[in-house]
Amino acid sequence: MQARISSELFQRAQQRIPGGVNSPVRAFKAVGGNPIFIKRAQGSRLYDVDGNEYLDYIGSWGAMILGHAHEQVTAALENALRQGTSFGAPTAGEVRLAELINEAVPSVELVRLVNSGSEAAMGVLRVARGYTGRDKIIKFEGCYHGSVDALLVKAGSGATTLGIPDSPGVPDSFTEHTLLAEFNNLNSVLELVETHPEEIAGIILEPVAGNMGMIAPERNFLQGLRDLCDRAGILLIFDEVMTGFRVDFGGAQELFNIIPDLSLFGKVIGGGLPVGAYGGRQDIMLKVAPAGPVYQAGTLSGNPIAVAAGLATLELLKTENPYPELARKSAWLTQEFQSTATQVGLPLQTVAMGGMFGMFFSETPVRNYQDALQSNTARFSKFFQSMLQQGIYLAPSAFESLFLSTAHSDGDLERTAAAARVAFEAAA
Repeated sequence: MQARISSELFQRAQQRIPGGVNSPVRAFKAVGGNPIFIKRAQGSRLYDVDGNEYLDYIGSWGAMILGHAHEQVTAALENALRQGTSFGAPTAGEVRLAELINEAVPSVELVRLVNSGSEAAMGVLRVARGYTGRDKIIKFEGCYHGSVDALLVKAGSGATTLGIPDSPGVPDSFTEHTLLAEFNNLNSVLELVETHPEEIAGIILEPVAGNMGMIAPERNFLQGLRDLCDRAGILLIFDEVMTGFRVDFGGAQELFNIIPDLSLFGKVIGGGLPVGAYGGRQDIMLKVAPAGPVYQAGTLSGNPIAVAAGLATLELLKTENPYPELARKSAWLTQEFQSTATQVGLPLQTVAMGGMFGMFFSETPVRNYQDALQSNTARFSKFFQSMLQQGIYLAPSAFESLFLSTAHSDGDLERTAAAARVAFEAAA
């Protein structure tokens, strides 16, 4: 596999871009080697600048649920481009996208479109505090909610990959109201609530953790949080930037039948373009300006190009309902991984849900951040490099989730399973 042009580009990039990349996990530091520079993509495949082809299981970190360059999405984009790229004024597309989000996720009675998941997280914390009149927020170790100062504490994802779960440049005063709990440990949350009575505005979490590797919520964990929030007057906030429209059309809250007070979205609702959103109960969201006093604004919020891609994507997902098929495929692939790893004598933990799946090289089930940190990252790196050499593009980190698209065929999966047999041998 050739990588000459990618290597040259990486050398040039390091002269002008910190670390040579515009998002840390892309740097391949956790798995060794240099990043691959992508030239184009189509369906389930990526093509790099050196002419190599890869089966893609990152999907722009979950955004490309319909695969790359989907014909109807690109047609919607071409049409939108002819109308103009940005107006700084309301459009009909924004209204329809808000309606579609509400149809899919009824708990989101009102929604504010923004430009990224990080921006959505900033907005949702502000409105939670403004609504409750309280300052403190509970987050979970290993859950990532974007590069928001107040939440960049044991943040999982790229921070864990690079060994910097807390970031310099974030003053202590910015995180003094952030309380840390343990995922899948309801007692850890209860202790914080009892220690800080009537001080906690919200509990924010990924209902299915995706940024410390993929970890499913245990039975009664989400319901326990819902009940606790109801008793203590705390807002329950689901960060569905990754799981929204990915594990199910209605997100994880539909899958687990738990109704949060507020939710965050991103990735899929932009159809591959930068977009985010936060929303929830009407009485809470009416606190957001200009309806209420909680200020949040953005010049490019509701950008017509991003909205066009999101509308085309959500309309297709609503019409076609690919989720049972995505679930079948992700379950089949992880079962193949599990079976092959067992044959080779490697301990492996897998989980799959809708079009999202994950794996850990671990002897025991992974329930939380601390368990994830105990997984064998060196073994993952060997597995990753072998898969890459065989043309299978995985997330370059043991602490990320993997994604299927509707463009992945059964043949693609069989090719991936065959490559995994070789990679597990290499990792043994």
